[in-house]
Amino acid sequence: MTSTFQRWWPTSWRQFWATLDGRTYHLLMDARPWIGWLAVGAMVVTIGLVFWWVPLEAIQGFPQKIFYIHVPSAWLTYAAFSVVFAASILHLWQRSLLWDIFARSAAEIGFLFTTLALATGMLWGKPIWGTFWTWDARLTTTLILWFIYGGYLLLRAFARSDADIARVAAVVGIIGFLDVPIIHMSVLWWRTLHPQPVVMIMEDPGGGLPASMLITLLISLGAFSLVFVWLLAQRAWQERTAENLALLEALLDREVEPAPVSRREAGGTA
Repeated sequence: MTSTFQRWWPTSWRQFWATLDGRTYHLLMDARPWIGWLAVGAMVVTIGLVFWWVPLEAIQGFPQKIFYIHVPSAWLTYAAFSVVFAASILHLWQRSLLWDIFARSAAEIGFLFTTLALATGMLWGKPIWGTFWTWDARLTTTLILWFIYGGYLLLRAFARSDADIARVAAVVGIIGFLDVPIIHMSVLWWRTLHPQPVVMIMEDPGGGLPASMLITLLISLGAFSLVFVWLLAQRAWQERTAENLALLEALLDREVEPAPVSRREAGGTA
């Protein structure tokens, strides 16, 4: 009995991990249309809440509404590079093309949301701090992450299909992720102008936000998360399709040697 279990469990465990990339990919492909429509609906609701329902903040006024874009963008920066981190580890372990595709796709989306987080932070900072940029700990560490993953994407762009480059990029993705917890903890470790966390804190999960602001923020987080998942599925599908087309082109480029032609067939005399 024990020996049977010992033989079954490692095999089943290996099979689980060996097929996880394919099952994850097909799950995303099956859910992609539904996620897209849900994302559109959730974003419409979010826009309505932000501009027509939630009240103006008493001190900051209209610029505070950037909060409902900035916070989800920062959250998805973390989420995207968490996917890069996990997929890169799995790619190095299994040498799976799909995990590499997930890492590459998530890095592109993470770079986009990091750019959006920096841009919205600057737009908020000008009326509130009086400047678009200051070398604050949170801003500086976020900018470092932006450069890390910008370099990651440049590396992938110049050597798209090279397996060795894919492994180097995976290492960069893993090491670069170490900046994410530093960004998150920077407002606690160093003196900073950046506001302290206002939600999901031990003392007060709601952060003291009025109910309307908290509800709007949570719905915005959900909407942006749906957009992220849809973009990830879309980019993974595009990358997988591009890889398949490249493979097909390589097969078609292998010319078959023509059969020898006899003198009679060539119009010569026997």
